[in-house]
Amino acid sequence: MIIKEYVQQQKELLKEEIAKLERVPSFIIMQVNDDAASCAYVKGKIKDANEVGINVELKKFPIDISEEELLKEIDIVKHNPNIDGLIVQMPLPKHINEERIKLAVDPSQDIDGFHPMSKLLPCTPKGIIDYLKSENVNFVGKNAVVIGRSNIVGKPMAKLLLREHCNVTVLHSRTTREDMAFYIKHADIIVIAIGKTEFLNESFEYKPSAVIVDVGINRTEEGLKGDAKRGLPVALQTPVPGGVGLLTRLTLLKNLMDAYHNKMGK
Repeated sequence: MIIKEYVQQQKELLKEEIAKLERVPSFIIMQVNDDAASCAYVKGKIKDANEVGINVELKKFPIDISEEELLKEIDIVKHNPNIDGLIVQMPLPKHINEERIKLAVDPSQDIDGFHPMSKLLPCTPKGIIDYLKSENVNFVGKNAVVIGRSNIVGKPMAKLLLREHCNVTVLHSRTTREDMAFYIKHADIIVIAIGKTEFLNESFEYKPSAVIVDVGINRTEEGLKGDAKRGLPVALQTPVPGGVGLLTRLTLLKNLMDAYHNKMGK
């Protein structure tokens, strides 16, 4: 099933579940930037929430808000029993410490899954695993290659693939071209998230049965392109646009539902 259809199907199930709840799940988005990509992402999150019947409020703060003021706003949300989730949209201005802000979010409200004490998994890796399972991708004993080692995608992705019993290799900017070609050639599952347009292309060899998950979104004169060139000779390749971004947003809603049920003791 293509990702758009899968996401729509999952949203319908969420909508049915939410309609039966005693209280409508709610979350807040805090934004302290005018970043075009962030604004588009926030708009998408609000649209998704409205579609399934979740309450969402956007709190947009001036760029010059102090770190202490932002921490106070987070604390107010932390003590509001009617708020199930909180997202602090990244990036933050340079004068604000992102790690301090992430750690200030109550783990029970951390629907991004960034807090080390959060019971919820990071949205992008979890969304990818859920989708691949729906496509009956076999993980056990398979060779999985993660290209990129960011804290948001690469590292947690490797961790989740290990949990699914894959043999996991993480490739990065210091990996030699020769080694990269070797691991890609023998990979059953490839997840790439490095922000380099069409880094994966015909110059590499792939297993015909391989799966490529393209997390990259690169703005070019020809439109949005992924980290992998379209139409590579593999069994399954996620598209850009209309791919992993939709899975991430869907998982955010699922994480919110988990946070809601955890709070309600169900």
